[in-house]
Amino acid sequence: MERLSRLAAAHGVATSYAPSADRRVDVPEDTVLAVLAALGVDAEHPAPPGEAPLLPPTVVRRPGGPPPEVPAGTELRVDTEDGETRAYGGAPIPAGYHTLHASAPDGRTGRAALIVPPPRLPGPPGRTLGLLVQLYSVLSARSWGMGDLVDLADLASWAGHTLGAGFIQLNPLHAAVPGAQGAPTDPSPYRPGTRRFADPVHLRIEDIPEYAYLGPEARRRTDELLTRAAGLRSAVLSERRPIDRDAVWALKREALDVLRQVPLGPGRHAAYCAFLAREGQALEDHATWCALAELHGPDWRSWPAGLRDPRSPATARARGDHLARIDFHSWLAWLTDTQLARAQRVARAAGMPIGLVHDLALGVHPHGSDAWAQQDVLATGISAGAPPDAFNERGQDWGLPPWRPDALAERGYAPYRELLDGLLRHAGALRVDHVMGQFRLWWIPEGMPPDRGTYVSYDAEAMLAVLSLAAHRAGAVLVGEDLGTVEPGVREDLAERGIAGTSVLWFERHWERRGQPPLAPAEWRRDCLATVTTHDLPSTAARFDGEHVLLRQRLGLLPAEDVADALRAALSESAEWLDTFARLGLLSRAAGDEERIAAAYRYLARTPAGMLGIWLPDLVGDRRPQNLPGTWQEYPNWRLPVADGTGRPVALEELAASARAARLVRAVREEMAGP
Repeated sequence: MERLSRLAAAHGVATSYAPSADRRVDVPEDTVLAVLAALGVDAEHPAPPGEAPLLPPTVVRRPGGPPPEVPAGTELRVDTEDGETRAYGGAPIPAGYHTLHASAPDGRTGRAALIVPPPRLPGPPGRTLGLLVQLYSVLSARSWGMGDLVDLADLASWAGHTLGAGFIQLNPLHAAVPGAQGAPTDPSPYRPGTRRFADPVHLRIEDIPEYAYLGPEARRRTDELLTRAAGLRSAVLSERRPIDRDAVWALKREALDVLRQVPLGPGRHAAYCAFLAREGQALEDHATWCALAELHGPDWRSWPAGLRDPRSPATARARGDHLARIDFHSWLAWLTDTQLARAQRVARAAGMPIGLVHDLALGVHPHGSDAWAQQDVLATGISAGAPPDAFNERGQDWGLPPWRPDALAERGYAPYRELLDGLLRHAGALRVDHVMGQFRLWWIPEGMPPDRGTYVSYDAEAMLAVLSLAAHRAGAVLVGEDLGTVEPGVREDLAERGIAGTSVLWFERHWERRGQPPLAPAEWRRDCLATVTTHDLPSTAARFDGEHVLLRQRLGLLPAEDVADALRAALSESAEWLDTFARLGLLSRAAGDEERIAAAYRYLARTPAGMLGIWLPDLVGDRRPQNLPGTWQEYPNWRLPVADGTGRPVALEELAASARAARLVRAVREEMAGP
């Protein structure tokens, strides 16, 4: 076992971990062997050690950081991305992606990708207030049964001009994997098919310029689709049915097939060609997967053998045979990109200093286009998740194949760089889900339960350098979702780089003190996005009266014998917060839902947090969570429109005219302004 431990340590694989300060758990040997195998290491018959390379495949040079470890007398030079050659250690090397060359006295040479991040990201431009939005949930009187990118632009324009909002934080807009053989599409935006391209289900059909040039017969067909779309919208807003993403996409896809027959004008055609050239291989791979998924189903692992390899001769032939469908899906990606770009332009024109805050999901669906196209950099037979903890004694399996740290290093982190550059093209900020994954991830071998996984370490210097450099070049803010179990030093490291954290009201306590009292507003950190709740937590109204406990009881998720204790604990926590608000003069004892929600956000306004996010459903008193972790069929996760306190859906037009919403934002802005 000692030899295995040394081998595992050399590859960043943990053989034990500490779930708490007073407890250490040994990782099963078969887990370690399986994880090493996924990293290309045969632990049973390891290859004899060869001569160590002069340079690792990737080197990171932070300003003022130490040089790479090389033999004495080794000459180092840098070819910068601008085409200059300079000695390493001379004049400062600009932030960017360069190539490092080494020549040792014994004649050995080496070459490495050199990543130089900026010294520190500047953070948000002053304190700013924004909205936290699940786009699908914000329906207007013109959307096709779920919120779309024109709804987003309208929301941003209203929020900027009327509310003085500085940003709109979105759920991930990544393209999903369609359901197999009539099964519904997985609605979770955190398990996408690709993180590189946004989902065309978010398109507004009538906003595509070619729509204006449809002929009479094509117009008749699209008018029929508009009528059916109105029925989907009415089912959600009037009949209170959950959002039917697949039905929406079926109508939009039919309309897009009609629209594709309209030739692009010269300027539009040139813009489309420029998009194809810019996106290159990544777009071709995604569009090819989409075309092949139409023929063979969405799980590429069940395709004919030759098509499972994106670089095989069979796949090359398939690209030629299905060129029209590949072009169709490339065109969809372009249309989505143009409407997303417009939404960000509208947000900035409305006075938002940040505008859209996109969300980077932790990983991708194992059936999707990224998993197919990036088999060389994603771990095979492995799923990312979380070890057992106080909230889930069995651990969690998220079903996401993780990056291979060794493969990323060999590629100079190019796959990660390309992903981030694409996401930040139309964003003023990026939220990084589970930012601790830049440091380490819990790997679970296929066929094993979550509690039999282990941690695999990543080169955080390189991961964060790529992340920071992408944000620096885009002029964007970075927000890391650092909730839950966080290793010592992680938050400090992120703050040093200018990456803001995430602070949620309910979790900001003195956990080390007796009774675990709430942090006073002045004790909150400055470098964070502060909010009261999130997409995975109860709405604020439900939290205050313990309704989230009763919801779990109704769904059979909480044993009957545990309900009384859980409800008592929830109401005790609420009472403590309400007493805190009252003591600070934020709330009267006889306050109702609206006043209590406002008090919670006014409390945030008294903290020094640089970004303050209001959960959009809280504006109108929605009592339902958007996602109830641990459920699938029991609850309509990711399919609920924004609603008022009675569960009546609220369209975007009504939201914008809501006096209650205006009062909440006005109260928070006044609190932020101070006495």
